[in-house]
Amino acid sequence: MDVRLRHVSAIAILLFCSRWVCAEGTRTWEQSKFDDLSKGTAKGVSIRSAGGMELAPAFKALTTTPSIYIWGIAVDGSGTLYVAAGSPASVYRVTADGRSEAIFQPKELQVQALAVDKSGAVFAATNPDGKIYRLEHHANRSGDASKDQAGDASGWSSSVYFDPGTKYIWDIALDAAGNLYVATGDHGEIYRVTSKGEHSVFFKSDETHIRVLAFDSHGDLIAGSDGSGLVYRISPAGEGFVLYSAPKKEITALAIDKAGNIYAAGAGEKHSNAPPMTFPSIALPNQNPAPAAGQQPPGIMITNAPGAPGMTGFSSLGLSAAGGSEIYRIAPDGSPNRLWASREDLVYALTFDSQGHLLAGTGNRGHVFEITGEDEYIDLLKASATQVTAFAKSADGGVYAATSNLGKVFHLGAKETEGNYESDVFDAHIFSRWGHAEFRGSGNVELFARSGNVDNPDRNWSGWKKVELQKETAISVPAARFIQWKAVLHAGDPAPRLDSVILNYLPKNVAPDFDDVAVQPATRYQPTPRPAGTDGGASAVSQPHFEGPPPSNHDRDSIGVRWTVHDDNDDQMVYSVYYRGDGETRWLLLKDNLTDKFYSFDASLLPDGGYMVEVLASDAPSHSPGQALSAVKDSARFEVDTTPPQIVDLHAAADGGPSSGPNTRSMPAIGSSSNPPDSSPMQRRRATISAWLRPRCRTTQPTA
Repeated sequence: MDVRLRHVSAIAILLFCSRWVCAEGTRTWEQSKFDDLSKGTAKGVSIRSAGGMELAPAFKALTTTPSIYIWGIAVDGSGTLYVAAGSPASVYRVTADGRSEAIFQPKELQVQALAVDKSGAVFAATNPDGKIYRLEHHANRSGDASKDQAGDASGWSSSVYFDPGTKYIWDIALDAAGNLYVATGDHGEIYRVTSKGEHSVFFKSDETHIRVLAFDSHGDLIAGSDGSGLVYRISPAGEGFVLYSAPKKEITALAIDKAGNIYAAGAGEKHSNAPPMTFPSIALPNQNPAPAAGQQPPGIMITNAPGAPGMTGFSSLGLSAAGGSEIYRIAPDGSPNRLWASREDLVYALTFDSQGHLLAGTGNRGHVFEITGEDEYIDLLKASATQVTAFAKSADGGVYAATSNLGKVFHLGAKETEGNYESDVFDAHIFSRWGHAEFRGSGNVELFARSGNVDNPDRNWSGWKKVELQKETAISVPAARFIQWKAVLHAGDPAPRLDSVILNYLPKNVAPDFDDVAVQPATRYQPTPRPAGTDGGASAVSQPHFEGPPPSNHDRDSIGVRWTVHDDNDDQMVYSVYYRGDGETRWLLLKDNLTDKFYSFDASLLPDGGYMVEVLASDAPSHSPGQALSAVKDSARFEVDTTPPQIVDLHAAADGGPSSGPNTRSMPAIGSSSNPPDSSPMQRRRATISAWLRPRCRTTQPTA
C-alpha cells in the first residue's frame, strides 16, 4: 500500500470520530432575515423587519388615469374620490366601482393638492404660478359665462377662488369652520382664506417653502418646511412655535394620531452637494417662467429636456437620494425621537389604517411600509408603480393609495385570503444533492421547491415539487447546482406565518486542485501562531488556515516548501510532504498532518545531490473515509549542497631544488587513504537518514 494513502486513511479515521465532521460535508441554506427575504418576490405577502412573513392586506387597482403623476387625493362625504394629477394636469372624479372622469383641466402644469368641504365643493391647487380653484357640480348646468373656466359636460364648473401671487402652492387644508389654509413657496407663507373668500397671510416663516399641512385635535395647524426641515405648531391666532428641527432638509409628509403624536417624514441632506433625484422629465412649452435666480423649489426642478429644443422638463418631488428618508414621532409633550429610517426609500405620504397603524408610502421602489415600533416595521406590499405619493381614507374603512409613474389609484383593505412568495435563486456553486427542508412557522403554509443547472429558473428547470413538511424526507427535486423555494400562505385560524426555511444539501465532493509547489533553498518559514489548547494536529484542522504570505527568514541550512491549492467545496484540508533523490524510485515522507500551506526542514539531513518534493493534499477532515479525495503535485528539481569544500593533493617543494630528495617533504592529502578517518561526515549523514526513513519509505511511483 502506498505510504501516502496509509497516512491519509489514518488521518481520515481520526477526524471522522470527532463531532466536527459528523455532518460529512452537509450544508444548509437558511432564509429568515429581512435582508434575505426581501430579495425574493412577494405577492400578497408582507415581510417583517424582524424576519419572516405573513399575509398582506389586499391591494386592488381601482383606476389608471391618463396622467403620469398623482400628487394628492381626497374623499367627499359620499365616498367619491378626487384625484389631483399632472402630465396632463387634471382633476379626476373616481367612483367606488373604479369609473373615472376628468372634471377639471387647468392651463397650469399640474394640480398639486386637493381638499373637499362639507358641501362637496372641491378646492384644487395648481403649480407653478398657481391658483386655488373651486370646483362645483351642477346637476342641471346650462352654461355660465361668468366662470373663469368651464368644466366638461358632466356638470362641473370651476372658478378662481384665490390667487396668492406666489410661485408655488404645495398643500392646502380645511379647518372645522371651513377656512382654507394654503402652504406656499418662494416666501414660506401660509395664507388663510375664509369661507367668504377673504384672505390674509396667516403665518410667515423664515423658510423658503412650507411643504405640508395638517390639523391636530386642538385646532392647531402643524406645518413642515423645506430648507431646515422644521415642524411648526401654529395656533389659531397665527402664533408659530418650532416643535422640531429635523436632521433632514425637507419635511415631506405629516400625520397625527388620536393620542396627539405627530409623525413627520424627512428627506434630503441639509448640507449635501449631491444632485437631486428626479422623476423622468415632462416636456412642456417654455412659455412658463423659470424660478427666481438663486431659488431652488423643493421637489421641483426645471431643466432643459434632452432632445427637445425650446422645451423645459418639469419633474416633481426631486428629493435628494443621499441619506434616504426618516420618520420622526413628536410626543404630545414635545419630545421627539426617530422612529424609522431607510437609505433606499423616500417617504412621500403618511396615514393610518383602520387599526391605527402608521403607513408610509415610498419611492422609488413603490413600497408601502407599516411602522410598528422604533426601528420595527413590516414591508406590506409593493405597488406596480414607482412612487406611492398620496393616501386617503375610503368609506369602507380601507385606504386609497395613489401612485406616480404611472398615475394609478389602489384600494388597500383587509388581509388577503392567499399569498405566495418565491425566494431568490440559491447557487450552491457545485452540483449538489438536496436533502430535507426544515420549516418554522404556523398556520396553513405549503412549501414547494424546484432546481436547475442554469441561474434562470425559466430556462428548463424542474417543475415545482411539494415539500412534505411533516416528514424528514429529501426534497423530490433533481440534483443540481441551483435551487429555489416557494411558500403559499392560506388564510385560516391560526393565521399563516412563516418564520424561516432551511434547505439541507450535500455538494458533490471535488478533489483538491493544486496551482503550484515551490521550493526555496536557504529559507525557513515561521510556524503559524495557534490558539492555546491546540496541538497543531487533527484537532487543529477546524482553525482558520493562514492564507497570506508566511513569515520567513534567511537560513542557509534550511529548505522551504510552499504550495497553493484550492478546493471547490471549501473543505478543510491536510497535507503531507515527500521527497525523492535523483535516480531513486521511492518517495520518502518528510512531514504529514500539516494544516499550513508551507513547510521548512533542515537541509543538512539530506546528502548533497538533486531532489524533488511532492505534496499530497486531502479533504479527509471534511468527509468520511470512503468519501475523501486527494491530489498530489511535484515541485521542480532542486539541489542540496551542504558539504564544505575540501583541499586535496597539496604538495610543498623548495624553490630551485630537486623535486625530491632528502630535504623534500610531502603533505598527505586531507581525507586521503594515507590518513583514513573512522567515517566521513557524508557517510555519517547517509547512515542517519537511512536509519530514520527505512520504515517510512514507499517503492511505488506516485500517481500524478
